[in-house]
Amino acid sequence: MLHTMSTTPETDSVRSAADVNEEIRALWFRAGGTLSMEERREYQRLVLEWAEAAPQSPTQAA
Repeated sequence: MLHTMSTTPETDSVRSAADVNEEIRALWFRAGGTLSMEERREYQRLVLEWAEAAPQSPTQAA
């Protein structure tokens, strides 16, 4: 039997878009406006998490 491993961390609860946005802002603040490669990867992960948590408008959900 072949098992696959997820490359995304599992979380017990979904954070709100506002919470993720706060973490994104803190990342940019700590980085002084210029992200290293590692910080860019973290930023991309956070943006995807934010997009999943952000409420969908009726036109976006269609």
